[in-house]
Amino acid sequence: MADKKPAEPRSDRRDSQWLLWEVFTQSKTGLPHEHAGSVHAPDAEMALQNARDVYARRGPVTSIWVAPSDSITASTSSDSQPFFDPADDKIYRHPQFYKVPKGVKIFK
Repeated sequence: MADKKPAEPRSDRRDSQWLLWEVFTQSKTGLPHEHAGSVHAPDAEMALQNARDVYARRGPVTSIWVAPSDSITASTSSDSQPFFDPADDKIYRHPQFYKVPKGVKIFK
């Protein structure tokens, strides 16, 4: 079975500008990937090479992810109140809700 190449993002643009890709780097194996910035490239392979050239030259990088910017969905600041509010009314999610039984050692 041949390896499948990942599908490239669709671009409805009629101009010659390359697609925008978001770059995530991992500085050490086991650590989370963090957003490093963005690059322009015509496809995923070139985006990965551009990301390596721009973001892996300044410090240790063990892994790079690139994702088309138009594929990322994020909350907006206007949604912040209704989107994140539900957690505030559930006090059992906060540690101060629970009582520590006698005899349990508390480490500080």
